[in-house]
Order: sequence, then C-alpha cells, then structure tokens
Amino acid sequence: MTTQAADDDVLTARELLQVEGGTWGGLLFDNPRIGLPPALTWSFRFPFQEVSRDYGSSPVFLDVDWLSLPVPGWRNMAGQTVRDIGEPAEASVYFFSHHQYDLIDLEIVEQRERAVHARAALRGDVDRLGIDRVVADAWLTFSGITVHLSDTTSAEAALARLRNFTDTAGLSWSPTPGSPSFQFVPTGS
Repeated sequence: MTTQAADDDVLTARELLQVEGGTWGGLLFDNPRIGLPPALTWSFRFPFQEVSRDYGSSPVFLDVDWLSLPVPGWRNMAGQTVRDIGEPAEASVYFFSHHQYDLIDLEIVEQRERAVHARAALRGDVDRLGIDRVVADAWLTFSGITVHLSDTTSAEAALARLRNFTDTAGLSWSPTPGSPSFQFVPTGS
C-alpha cells in the first residue's frame, strides 16, 4: 500500500459533521457457552455525514455498545453519566469498518418521551483511525429493547425475562419473522 493510500484511509476531524437521526436502545443478552449470564446493556448511535474516498463512500457513526447503566427503565435515562469506561462496554467509530476506542465518556443530559439528549466522547484511537478524540452531541430516538436469550423461545417468555431487568411499561412486541430475537418497541411505534 502506498503512503497516499494509507493517508486516504484515515478520517480527519474536519470530516466529522454530525447529522440528525441517531438512535439508542437496549439489549438483554446471554451466552452460556462463554459463561456470560443474562445482562441488560444499552447502545447509543450518533450519525455523521457520509464520507467519500476514491474507492467509495461510507456512512460514519460513533457507536457506544454494551454499556451497563443502573436505571429502572427506558423512561429514566436522564442524568446518567459514565466517565472513562472501557470494557465490557465497546466504543467505535464506523468508517468502512468499526475502529475501536479505549475510553468512553457518556452523559444523558435530558429525556423527552422516547428521545434522549446525549453527549459522548471517545478517546484512545486503538485502530489508528486518525482522530484521538471523537465527540458527539445529539438527540437520539429510542429504538426499543431486544431480548436475545439462549433459553427464550416466545415473546411472552422474553417479556417476562425482560421484566426481571427493567420496567417494560409502554413496550410491545414487534414481530421480526425468522429472527431468534424478540424486539420490544414503544407502544404505537
């Protein structure tokens, strides 16, 4: 690979232009094969404008996944703050592929119904994307909570299990044919 091609692969801070349309949601997940018990985690996705290179274009997102937050329910996110969190939470910037970051700072400033005003900062460019600190500040829309448990085979059982982890008021099952997961979205979505 030439130096020019390597330079084309990095992303610059001036190319990061935020756009509307971000999302947040929950995931109740387990993996008994690796000893991971059921846990409810939260994800936040902040979108940026698509970035083009000679070989194509890519959407750009700042993603925070697998984040544990001590909240009683999806309607109680305001005021949550995490600083300098790393594993098991994951932070990345998507630009043709996911580029990992070491540390996450996230603050949920306000909540209005299904939307949260969230601020995120990622630090520690593990995969050499080219930007050591990436920040985002946006209103994100709730996409629902997915239940993906190894021993759960019905929506009723999935909702019962989810109730053990969080308040499910205002959520209803949204069938996804052929999926082993169960998606619960705000009623009326």
